[in-house]
Amino acid sequence: MIDVKMLRQDAEAVARELARKRFVLDVAAYRALEERRKGCDVESQRLQNARRQASKRIGELVREGVPVEEARARAGAELEDINRALEHLLEETEVVHAELDAFLATLPNLPAPDVPAGTGEDDNVEIARWGTPRVFDFPVRDHVDLGARGAAMDFDAGARLAGSRFVVLRGELARLHRALIQFMLDLHTGRHGYEELNVPYLVNADALFGTGQLPKFAEDLFRLGSGEGYYLIPTAEVPVTNLARDAIDEAPASLPRRYVCHTPCFRSEAGSYGRDQRGMIRQHQFEKVELVQLVRPEQSEGALEELTGHAEAVLRALELPYRRIVLCGGDMGFAARKTYDLEVWLPGQGKYREISSCSNMGDFQARRMQARWRNPATGKPELLHTLNGSGLAVGRTLVAILENNQNADGSVTVPAALAPWMGGVARILAP
Repeated sequence: MIDVKMLRQDAEAVARELARKRFVLDVAAYRALEERRKGCDVESQRLQNARRQASKRIGELVREGVPVEEARARAGAELEDINRALEHLLEETEVVHAELDAFLATLPNLPAPDVPAGTGEDDNVEIARWGTPRVFDFPVRDHVDLGARGAAMDFDAGARLAGSRFVVLRGELARLHRALIQFMLDLHTGRHGYEELNVPYLVNADALFGTGQLPKFAEDLFRLGSGEGYYLIPTAEVPVTNLARDAIDEAPASLPRRYVCHTPCFRSEAGSYGRDQRGMIRQHQFEKVELVQLVRPEQSEGALEELTGHAEAVLRALELPYRRIVLCGGDMGFAARKTYDLEVWLPGQGKYREISSCSNMGDFQARRMQARWRNPATGKPELLHTLNGSGLAVGRTLVAILENNQNADGSVTVPAALAPWMGGVARILAP
């Protein structure tokens, strides 16, 4: 949630910044709500002052010789009217604040000043490449054709069990999938200093509001039960970041806090029908190793570079060609202040595809969650900055390995970095 003080100071300036993310701020609607809020505040102060004056009147009458009971009776009617008016005003104030909070909850985060201008993915800016896409001397297969051998990647079984956009992995592919998870977790905990977490896969609405998925992206979520209910997590970002919700970190010297967490992720993929229908690129259920950092405000820009570098380290260790791009304002996520996407080369598609998205949220999520740290210089609590990124999306990493490491006979060479987690197996899907 953005700071309402910025809106009060200069709503037009905020509107211009939000326009960079293709969001139209209804300034008139905001101002109407703000005027109602101010009106309630002014009237409340007037009535409370009138109540104090009416209470003083009782003492004045007594000092004039009027019996106490009579004095109370004289002022009582006026106090009753004032209290009744205050009660009605309290109800109106609650309504106005609820409407204002709901309005603010729909506003995306402001982009950082250095975010490129643009309206969509064609305006994203490539800033680095690593590795050279392999030149094959045989017809390239995509991961679906490679995984078809022995039904190691079985989409028909997934469809029978759950419907479209699900898959069953068997044998060597299931082992490779598991090896990737263990490799990533060990890399991020051992080399990069992240603390590993295991978290619930179900969260409540408050958690999803805190990280910005609710209310805007309700249709993208899988909701369980009726009423408030639970939701399946769309990413580990939600439970991990919410560990700081409604809390004050009293040990600022320990910041930044770095967490790594492997979870399944569940997304309805609303609005994506017709896109990536083939294969494992866009599934309703997939797995990620997620990186989350909670930092002091002055650390967040550097933390984004660091976190993105940690995700890149996985791709480099697996020798997968990739590029880093910075998203333009019009292609950024709702809660993000700045985002780098890492796109891995997929020979089966002949193009780079996203495998990690690393974002600095600034204090946007922290304000929604009231996630704070105590600044030792002032002794006062301040909002944390939050960051997250995939380190990496496991299914897409598996896809990239299959397609980049395929051989003419349809087998796939296992990256050397995975040998300790693959029991020394050097080749899979051999004929």
